[in-house]
Amino acid sequence: MAGGIGSRFWPASRTEKPKQFLDILGTGKTLIQTTFDRFLKICPKENIFILTHSDYIGLVKEQIPSIEDVQILTEPARKNTAPCIAYAAFKINKINPDANIIVAPSDHIILQEDAFINIANTALEFVAKNDALCTLGIRPTRPDTGYGYIQYFEKETSSGIHKVKTFTEKPIKEVAQQFIESGDFLWNAGIFIWNVKSILASLEKNLLEVYDAFSEAEKDILTNKETEAIEKAFITCPSISIDYGILEKANNVYTLPSSFGWSDLGTWASLYVEKEKDYFKNAVNGKNVVVYESTNNIINVPTKKLVVIQGLENYIVVDTDDVLLICNKDEEQRIKEFTHDIKMNKGDKYL
Repeated sequence: MAGGIGSRFWPASRTEKPKQFLDILGTGKTLIQTTFDRFLKICPKENIFILTHSDYIGLVKEQIPSIEDVQILTEPARKNTAPCIAYAAFKINKINPDANIIVAPSDHIILQEDAFINIANTALEFVAKNDALCTLGIRPTRPDTGYGYIQYFEKETSSGIHKVKTFTEKPIKEVAQQFIESGDFLWNAGIFIWNVKSILASLEKNLLEVYDAFSEAEKDILTNKETEAIEKAFITCPSISIDYGILEKANNVYTLPSSFGWSDLGTWASLYVEKEKDYFKNAVNGKNVVVYESTNNIINVPTKKLVVIQGLENYIVVDTDDVLLICNKDEEQRIKEFTHDIKMNKGDKYL
């Protein structure tokens, strides 16, 4: 899935080029390129499909030139995750009705790729033999309100997979704290594994409006009428996440407790946690940055620009060609407020 705007990574992430198409980690590869390369270790190149907004087709082709047009599934409108997953399921079903599917965001960090591949293969084997919707769960380290939480039954299968007891998306902080203290909750990593038959059956049972929209379009998929049919499907279906629409309702949801160095890279602060830091705990992305009496900052600046910083502690500093952001890390949730005000006062130019 590569259709999001990544607004919390503003001003580096912009509407015309969101964070999945950026080398946000300074590795020489963008996040989507890293994700694509990771899945080449699990399945053949031709079995990888990229779901993205129509605005980003050019970026996908530029950054992953080996991909074929049939592998790029275009979202004509942003309707959250359920519609795009439904589109992919119907298309894959036409190609291979016995397919087992991994659904993954294009902009997450996975530091331990070998561990991830082993876990993914374990889940794929499980869903191939069972009518199950499986999600990878990460043990929580803080009461984060930005994640879905999975409560699981203690009893496990021979694969270490547990039946899900409850699924709660983005609870308030007090509830998230209770989840952590109980010890039987995981973060939902947003990585799902299922057989195509299982997800289509669950869509029909739990999210009929979305199912019907794409079922109507199914006859035109893999024909020259596909684009027109999918545009119609997106217009008629609601905007809803797969979490709300399916996982909180279905009775065949399972989770595999996992550890593979995962981060969803949702905010600058989460990037700070993952980045290598200097002696003064500054995480710097830039070749010409000179820092004096400054600690605990994340600094993201153009490679060729000389940047001198003195006396900052616990700040986000992001410089682009036309925008400079200096914001306290503890106040980064206000970035949404900043971008709203900028849109109101200066239009979309800087977004």
